Amino acid sequence: MSSLHYWNYPTEIFCGPGALDVLAERCALLGMTQPLLVTDPGMLDLEPMALVTDHLRQAGIRFAVFSDIASNPSLDDVARGVAAFKAGQHDALIALGGGSAMDAAKGISLAAVDAQGLDQYQWSNVIAHYPSLGHFAHLDLPRLIALPTTAGTGSELGREAVLTLSEQNIKRVISHPELLPASVILDPFLTRGLPPALTAATGMDALTHHIEAFCSPLYHPMSSGVAVEGIRLIQQHLCNAHHDGKDMVAREGMLVASAMAAVAFQKGLGGVHALAHPLGARYHKHHGLLNAILLPYVLVANRQAISQDIARLARYLELPQPDFEGFLDWVLHLRQRLGIAHSLGEIGIDTEAAQWVGEQALADISSSDTNACVLSAADYSRIFRNAVHGVLHGASA
Repeated sequence: MSSLHYWNYPTEIFCGPGALDVLAERCALLGMTQPLLVTDPGMLDLEPMALVTDHLRQAGIRFAVFSDIASNPSLDDVARGVAAFKAGQHDALIALGGGSAMDAAKGISLAAVDAQGLDQYQWSNVIAHYPSLGHFAHLDLPRLIALPTTAGTGSELGREAVLTLSEQNIKRVISHPELLPASVILDPFLTRGLPPALTAATGMDALTHHIEAFCSPLYHPMSSGVAVEGIRLIQQHLCNAHHDGKDMVAREGMLVASAMAAVAFQKGLGGVHALAHPLGARYHKHHGLLNAILLPYVLVANRQAISQDIARLARYLELPQPDFEGFLDWVLHLRQRLGIAHSLGEIGIDTEAAQWVGEQALADISSSDTNACVLSAADYSRIFRNAVHGVLHGASA
């Protein structure tokens, strides 16, 4: 993977080392004359920021930077972004960073046009009132170009944004077809400075997206196929990217796998995300790290419903033991190689809020409704307790 690739699936994608070079051209073609560059504060002094801002300045594109967002962006962050967008008379957005920047930029785009949009298009309303993309109102949202600097969320190819309601310690999923970026640039040069720990957490996030989509009970064979190949790419590239951050083949492979995940989870997510969303909102832990820790516990809880599908997946991955146990062991060994904690207790989470976590996980219908099997609030509380204490029944490693 050494040349520039162009794909359109489900939006236009430029992929390869140096893909950033197309940014100014895409801005011109999309009519973006004064974009707001949305990023997180940790990105301001890093190489990707310098590369992007230098590119925009050399092209004579007027822009401003908005970075007042948290790692789990909130509705308040979006409100400040909307104020900056309007004050600067911006006409478009560029998102640079991981999922936080992508979600914040999408929220700003929607709220800048429709003040009620973050309520109207939250997930439960979408399920109730918008059964297909054609049912959504056309809002003519500002165009968005996505420049991911991590390989985890896949938000660059999604129509959703995940935003935190700070006072309630819950996350809200917002969905509208116009939130899909108009152009996506997957340049591994933008990810080469990502620290090993973040490479591991975001990579496991992408893996979780693919596995949960693959195990969803919904029938969507196209997404299932994307998930299978996405998992293989992660198997091939994640450890290499973690070991050597300047391995551009591995970095590109992980960017592709991460982007593919957003296509795969059109089929749905599951219990890992149902738990990770309230935990992230309450404890302010990295979403990818939470997914990485929770994944094997939810796999075990879903075992009866997914064992045959997981065995097929294990055969495709050519695992030495091509069945559920072999796949679970592969996940556990992968986490160990990446330095991922085995339990939530190791990252400072206790069981005090176990009942609340279970209730919130069940209420997160964006994920719980497509879990591989039906779980109750009590089931989610039990899985959470097991994950806190590191109790994993059914694992041989």
